[in-house]
Amino acid sequence: MSTRFEELGLSREILRSVKEMGFEEASPIQELAIPRLLAGCDVVGQAQTGTGKTAAFGIPLLEKIDPRNKAPQALVLCPTRELTVQVAEEINKLAVHKRGIFALAVYGGQPIERQIRSLGKGAQIIVGTPGRVMDHMERGTLRFGQVLISVLDEADEMLDMGFRDDIEAILEQTPECCQGAFFSATIPPDIAELAKRFLDTPEILKVAPKHLTVPSIDQVYYDVHVHQKTDALCLLLDSQGFHKALVFCSTKRGVDDVAAHLQMRGYQADALHGDLAQMQRDRVMGRFRAGGIEVLVATDVAARGIDVDDVDAVVNYDIPNDVENYVHRIGRTGRAGKSGRAFTFVSPRDRYKLRDIVRYTKARIRQSQLPSPRDVANIRTSRLLDKVRATIEAGSLERYADMVERFSNEHAGSVDMASALLKLLMQREFSGQDKKRSAGAYSLTARREKEKIPQRSKKRAE
Repeated sequence: MSTRFEELGLSREILRSVKEMGFEEASPIQELAIPRLLAGCDVVGQAQTGTGKTAAFGIPLLEKIDPRNKAPQALVLCPTRELTVQVAEEINKLAVHKRGIFALAVYGGQPIERQIRSLGKGAQIIVGTPGRVMDHMERGTLRFGQVLISVLDEADEMLDMGFRDDIEAILEQTPECCQGAFFSATIPPDIAELAKRFLDTPEILKVAPKHLTVPSIDQVYYDVHVHQKTDALCLLLDSQGFHKALVFCSTKRGVDDVAAHLQMRGYQADALHGDLAQMQRDRVMGRFRAGGIEVLVATDVAARGIDVDDVDAVVNYDIPNDVENYVHRIGRTGRAGKSGRAFTFVSPRDRYKLRDIVRYTKARIRQSQLPSPRDVANIRTSRLLDKVRATIEAGSLERYADMVERFSNEHAGSVDMASALLKLLMQREFSGQDKKRSAGAYSLTARREKEKIPQRSKKRAE
């Protein structure tokens, strides 16, 4: 049974940030590490990338920091500049409601003068590569006399890159009472030696690595800016013509917004997330299985019980926070021996998540371009002509052929008649589809009023 963040004794500010970031339940490493770090224990955590390690140490250190003190109170060492930026960004997202707390990334390749100016303004959390942190120490622009907790992230990789001397020199500058946490995919002898020297009887936390098998699904991603995602989703749905599509969002609020927007545009869409009562979930799932819903928008936790064999495609409207969730999501399509497709929207700030997914699943996720509105119109026309072609091949048109022949002899040539009929058919097909969608769609607000379900306030929706 998974642990919810509400059960971990966290502050209201952190719980609010966690919800906004789409974390509904703690991952195994978070479940193990957060309580122990909050209690002041030193830990060595063994877990793969993409398992939520940043929140596992980021949440406890944020809970320990005094926002009134602008001196560095937490230090996180990372092996690469990319990971340094990623970790600092995620910690700042977690800290968004902890007013006055700021994480600063310091790494090589960026002008050190800019970092010195930022340090002068104050930063309680320093996330950096060992080399650049050493540069600041030698210049006297970084002092760790008030650091309460130090973290090594991807410790094994840092040692493989030859940073051991720098790491030791940095940790020696932290107070003797400083709490420590090492996180690593493996625990080789070098890390065990470092832990013995710098940690006080650390607890060893191990999360068994899962073998992530990606099913044989056609996987595609699109570069999409955040503000373009809704239009991109509609273009994708219209161009692909799915009968059943499953769209994943990171938050319950996002699920409601996307589902309501699709309904407004005439799609048979509905929402599935943890704020719905079980009776509502069952009703939504019943309609999805029966084909009354063509687009189901869901969160990861709510979608765990989805067992539908004929889902055409999965769309990652928000790219998931960890690799395991990606594999679980796309596994909802391509079941019962059928082919499946998965589409992922990747914003510029989320590209590192895509790199982690490719790195740890070894999946081939090809880049593609979204169709334009003109492309969509051409695709719909081609589908209609395919239906006409199939009808001709099926035969049994004698009765209609006689009618066409009489009409063309009396009023117009066969080409003109066929053109007029095609025009009428296209108008009826396309406008009829939209009317059918509009007639079947109903807003989340209307449904909740009908079922006497209280509206979620803006505060709760966050």
